[in-house]
Amino acid sequence: MRRSTAVLCGATVVLAGTLTAVPAEATTSKSAPAVQASKVAWKACATQDAPTLQCASVVVPLDHARPQGRKISLALTRVPHTGRAYQGPLLVNPGGPGGSGLSLAPFVASSLPKAVAAQYDVIGFDPRGVGESKPALDCKPGHFDPVRPDSVPRTAAIEKANLARAKAFAKACGRKYADVLPYIDTISAVKDMDAIRKALGAPKINYFGYSYGTYLGQVYAKLFPNRVRRLVLDSIVDPGGVWYDANISQDYAFDARHKALMAWIAKYDGTYKLGKDPARIEAKWYAMRAALAKHPAGGKVGASELEDTFIPGGYYNGYWPSLAEAFAAYVNDKNVTPLVKAYEGMAAVDASGDNGYSVYTAVQCRDVSWPRDWNQWRKDNWAVYKKAPLMAWNNAWYNAPCAFWPTRTLKPVNVANSKLPPVLLFQATKDAATPYPGGVAVHRLLKNSSLVVESGGGNHGITLSGNACLDSYLAKYLTDGTVPRGSGVADAVCKKTADPKPAAAAPSALAAGQPAATAPGDALHRLLGSRG
Repeated sequence: MRRSTAVLCGATVVLAGTLTAVPAEATTSKSAPAVQASKVAWKACATQDAPTLQCASVVVPLDHARPQGRKISLALTRVPHTGRAYQGPLLVNPGGPGGSGLSLAPFVASSLPKAVAAQYDVIGFDPRGVGESKPALDCKPGHFDPVRPDSVPRTAAIEKANLARAKAFAKACGRKYADVLPYIDTISAVKDMDAIRKALGAPKINYFGYSYGTYLGQVYAKLFPNRVRRLVLDSIVDPGGVWYDANISQDYAFDARHKALMAWIAKYDGTYKLGKDPARIEAKWYAMRAALAKHPAGGKVGASELEDTFIPGGYYNGYWPSLAEAFAAYVNDKNVTPLVKAYEGMAAVDASGDNGYSVYTAVQCRDVSWPRDWNQWRKDNWAVYKKAPLMAWNNAWYNAPCAFWPTRTLKPVNVANSKLPPVLLFQATKDAATPYPGGVAVHRLLKNSSLVVESGGGNHGITLSGNACLDSYLAKYLTDGTVPRGSGVADAVCKKTADPKPAAAAPSALAAGQPAATAPGDALHRLLGSRG
């Protein structure tokens, strides 16, 4: 979880909207007494970019089966509606698990057409364990501090070192949060969402989720189909793969996106001077990786950190110019500074990232069963590595704490649903984080859904990123519920957003380690982050 999303509420959050019970359908204890939830008390927490922003918090049960037991709090932000026509709350989520939604609310409200945004209270929230919600998890600060062992376990010693890191993280989580971890999971987060709905006094919610947020939406719709008014899912998690198989599917897709980056660099040989043959450029990249494994750049960027730095390029091609500049500087000029800056700007994990990764592991390791036999992980990931080496072992170690997780696991949720109003789905055909087959699968599982496809697009998170075709479908749906209806796999197809030009990476942006927020998609992808 590589995130550093700005926190908007901080000390200005008001602990209000005390909620000591959830709807009967959201708890497994039918005999639990129901207690009326009080309303949310909003307080101004305006920023320069969001002058009407408000903050609050809601208290929910740690265990929804015991509504009178221990409570936790969830941080919220709201951009209130301004139009006469009011369509209710629009909850937004950036994914993860572990992503903060507080900054996403003002982004969505400012990015939608004004006439559309004016009809909704756009509400961001930090799911349980995340950011400004309390308690916020931080299992092992500094878990990603450089320089880590090489991700590829070519020797027994390297494998042992990586296994020790994974075991230590799982042990630290179990030791610090033994009373909380059994309740950090998708189902509990979904029940929190319905508790938020109830605290807002809304009979139904509208929901807009990216990435893992699409899985939250799928599960919410399954548990509370009668509470869904509108549902938008962008870059869709395949519920049939959660979570071990989904990560292996990612490995192949990210390797393909890395090759796309190499081809893009070849196209601009006049700028980067790395050659015109993508295969030879990729060979130079792996030679750089081998050199960094022996001599980390600036004492910070070893082989694993190099992978961390380039993985965001698989999420968003807006990072390609900065990555290419750093790559070229290292290879052509023996200059490590741009590479170190790129790592610091796009991959280094701060306190927010430590929190995000703690929630990521807690949710994914708890949601479903993972292999407990490391021999299976070893076999599966070496098989992937032979065909798709870029992210295979990096991703394996990222998820490896789940092999040693200290809580029991839940069963996957069957999200198949025929009880929903029209649902709108968005998916790019070359998305690496949530590959295209997942969008097709969910389209089939949600019987009243419509699928809008960005043909040839490879970014993860495609609406509100500058593609007018995609955004027109989103605006129509949020205005009056209109969805496209087609006869093929997709109900509508949009052309992909153009790839960036080398000039997109200004020198000042490169010095900061990431592109300046000039391209339409930059702002969104900084909020979505990567690795989730």
